[in-house]
Amino acid sequence: MIVAVVPCTDRTLWDEHVDRFQGHPQQLWGWGQTKAAHGWSVDRVLLVAGGTTVGCAQLLIRRLPFPFKALVYIPRGPMCSAADAPAVLDSLAAHAATRHGGVALSIEPDWDADSDFAGAVAAAGFRKTENTVLIPRTLILDLGRTDDELMADMSKSTRANIRKSMRSEVEFRKVASADELEQVLAIYHETAERAGFGIHEDQYYRDIFANLGEGSPIIAAFDGSRVLAFVWLARSGATAFELYGGVSVEGQKQRVNYGVKWAALQAMRADGCSRYDFNGLLNDGISDFKKQFAKHENLLLGTWDKPLSPLYPAYAKAMPLARRGLQGARRAVKAAAGRVRPAAARLLKR
Repeated sequence: MIVAVVPCTDRTLWDEHVDRFQGHPQQLWGWGQTKAAHGWSVDRVLLVAGGTTVGCAQLLIRRLPFPFKALVYIPRGPMCSAADAPAVLDSLAAHAATRHGGVALSIEPDWDADSDFAGAVAAAGFRKTENTVLIPRTLILDLGRTDDELMADMSKSTRANIRKSMRSEVEFRKVASADELEQVLAIYHETAERAGFGIHEDQYYRDIFANLGEGSPIIAAFDGSRVLAFVWLARSGATAFELYGGVSVEGQKQRVNYGVKWAALQAMRADGCSRYDFNGLLNDGISDFKKQFAKHENLLLGTWDKPLSPLYPAYAKAMPLARRGLQGARRAVKAAAGRVRPAAARLLKR
């Protein structure tokens, strides 16, 4: 099957295709729009065979120091059937090489590790890598289940904390104003400092809220006009994906972080989503909290690279640093470039 790569420049058409393929919210137009304002460029393409669109992918491109040129990355994509995946991946890799000069095409699909897609990815010449951005070990809930069925998979104490917070005077609803958003950001700073993780500058989060619109709901616990806790999501037609969460000290005491998580599940079901992804599990306190909401875990396919340049081995060594933001990694990438044989560098210039 010959698959043509066709650019898409229409937001409405693009998001319709994402939902048609039951795509992930990080493939929505607004997500790419935000990344484009913060160091990446975006290329949205439809994959067409015989007049039929068989897939689509939002490519994020990050320029790298000479001689590596660029990283081309597809978060939670591409979108296509397992049968069409080999041809779609071949065409995307060729496009990434010729259009963007990529040293590699890196993909982190929203596909299960034990699905038919695994063989298709390997057959297309991709290699499994541990240079991961989005964590493949996660927890995904089926929102088609009833409340009782969802609660049955939770611990007894989790159910009790949810019911206690839902009976309180706290109101659970979507954030609707700029002032409420600023309260959310203040709590996120507080949570990050308490838990010891890094965050972006505030404008990044404001851009997500503005660019995704209804595709990025924030469910918050309110005591009057004060925000006590929140769950910030991105959602497509099928999938709700947790981006961020936080709780104030007062909110922790009242256990409203349990209630706001339950309210987020309810809200995403009401919005029509069929699956709810908690966005990664690590061996930390935040993950321990997430795991209270189900007895199972999910494993997605992980991170796969298609080498597009003879410089890929040197690039791959520098990538663990580059994935942390690329600024500090620029020195490491340049050092790796200095160790590349001149002949390989000449090949890249052709």
